[in-house]
Amino acid sequence: MIPAPTPEGTPARRWTFLSNHAHVLVGLTANPEARVRDLALSIGITERGVQRILGELEEEGLLSRSRDGRRNVYTLHLDQPLRHPLEAHRTVSELVHLFDGGDR
Repeated sequence: MIPAPTPEGTPARRWTFLSNHAHVLVGLTANPEARVRDLALSIGITERGVQRILGELEEEGLLSRSRDGRRNVYTLHLDQPLRHPLEAHRTVSELVHLFDGGDR
C-alpha cells in the first residue's frame, strides 16, 4: 500500500475517510481535464489504479469521457445517491462538493 501524500513534516496515515473512488471524483471536480498521471500522484495510487477506478465510475454512470485532441475530458454525473444504505439519502454531488471550496 502506498501511503497518501502528506504535507511536509506530517506523519503518513495508514487509512483515510474517503475511498480512492471519492478521491478521483474530487480531483475531477477540481479539474475535469486532469491527466491520469496527475490524479495518481495527487491520490497516492498507481496510474493503473486510477484507470481502473475511472472505468468503474464510467460503468456506474458517474462520469463520461470525451476527447479534446489527445486529452480526455471528463463530464461528471453526480446526481446519483451514494451507494451504501447508511448514506443513500445523500447524493454523490453532496459528498464531492464538500471539498470544492464552495465553488459549485
